Amino acid sequence: MKDRFVAAIDQGTTSSRCIIFDQGGAVVAVDQREHRQIFPKPGWVEHDATEIWAKVQAVVAGALARAGLRAEQLSALGITNQRETTVLWDRATGKPVHNAIVWQDTRTSALCAELGGADGQDRFRDTTGLPLASYFSGPKAAWLLDNVPGLRTRAERGEIAFGTIDSWLIWNLTGGTDGGVHVTDVTNASRTMLMGLETLEWDRTILAAMNVPEVMLPRIRSSAEVYGTAVGPLRGVPVASALGDQQAAVFGQACYETGTAKNTYGTGSFLLLNTGERPVPSKSGLVTTVGYKIGDQAPVYCLEGSIAITGALVQWFRDQLGIIRSAAEIETLAASVEDNGGAYIVPAFSGLYAPYWRSDARGVVTGLTRYVTKAHLARAVLEATSWQTREVVDAMYQDSGVRITSLKVDGGMTVNGLLMQHQADVLGVPVIRPKVSETTCLGAAYAAGLATGVWSGLDELKAHWRRDVEWVPRMAAQVREREYGNWRKAVERSFGWEEPA
Repeated sequence: MKDRFVAAIDQGTTSSRCIIFDQGGAVVAVDQREHRQIFPKPGWVEHDATEIWAKVQAVVAGALARAGLRAEQLSALGITNQRETTVLWDRATGKPVHNAIVWQDTRTSALCAELGGADGQDRFRDTTGLPLASYFSGPKAAWLLDNVPGLRTRAERGEIAFGTIDSWLIWNLTGGTDGGVHVTDVTNASRTMLMGLETLEWDRTILAAMNVPEVMLPRIRSSAEVYGTAVGPLRGVPVASALGDQQAAVFGQACYETGTAKNTYGTGSFLLLNTGERPVPSKSGLVTTVGYKIGDQAPVYCLEGSIAITGALVQWFRDQLGIIRSAAEIETLAASVEDNGGAYIVPAFSGLYAPYWRSDARGVVTGLTRYVTKAHLARAVLEATSWQTREVVDAMYQDSGVRITSLKVDGGMTVNGLLMQHQADVLGVPVIRPKVSETTCLGAAYAAGLATGVWSGLDELKAHWRRDVEWVPRMAAQVREREYGNWRKAVERSFGWEEPA
């Protein structure tokens, strides 16, 4: 049988990558290029969407060259992307009307407060699963319509297209001004704060509240179907999937059953739990989101917990304190002692995210005695990631009643065996790292391959998934709960440091 190949574009916050996978789910070739970060004002973060499109074209060509493949040898192309980042462009010229506003950008904070009114952050939560926050795309689009001269009138006439990065790339890949397809998938649409979680359609009540014309919005499609066919250098290749990056990692990690969960450990961490075919509202500081939707099948929903600082705490320990010279050194230093010596570090450098959402919190080190050494502090740095993850898992259980049976992990911090062992210990479940670490791209490739018959179904994809290392709990239950109690006391000490303006 002839080999079949699927390409995945991963358009991220700092760079774009293309990875080509074979039919066994193995990586054949990778190409990656960074793009500029634009900071016009404090708190503002922008990207040049035209530059991103150019870099995406370059990495696709680069990956094909590295693999020694021609475009016609690709069975499908999938897309995964930084979520919430918002682009508006002119349908006739294909040019963005303004730089893309990035998910990190906070310029819409005042607008979100105004939209919340007496209901506050929860005004649209029942419909969208999201709190009103500058993080999401709808308010970003509203800000552009209000602040780019003449844009609202043009948008109302149907001359302007709105999209998250997936929509921008699909439109360009399939022809742009010459018949480009204007779509998004349910996972990205669920991060705009404009889509009903249960209807999977744009919510006209919210559109009216934000004053966003429906005519500018893409059509909402599933995460795995052929949206259109590429033109140009990729002529004839089906463009067949789109997933927000964290949802793509869920799919690449084969978290297809209710109760399966993955955590991605990077600068911060994102933990998603598959809660099945009904959205689970959160009362515990989490976000309800669409996990994925395959063709005509029912959507699968997730609870998501966002942790602001995990890997960034190791960087702080290295760069600000100078205690280690490289991130890898922390494991050796931490392993030189048996425990944290009673010290805990809460990395609330700019507040706490899930499950607290406390902007008044600041970082603290607690439990210090003269016994504590730099090795104990190194251990406390690593354990901060485990304990924050435990808090999110507990919040997920409170909301859903679902107890995770294992945690699949990916991201840079998973090379640290001491951390992963501690994570298993404090959760009381196995922690499993897969052989293929590129789970985000793999998820986009899997979805595109499902849509085009490269793979037969989820059972075949599950069969491809291979564990690399599994860490099983070793900590006694009474020790786990005593240490967790100490961690919770430390977290409480971080509250109230920043006075309200």
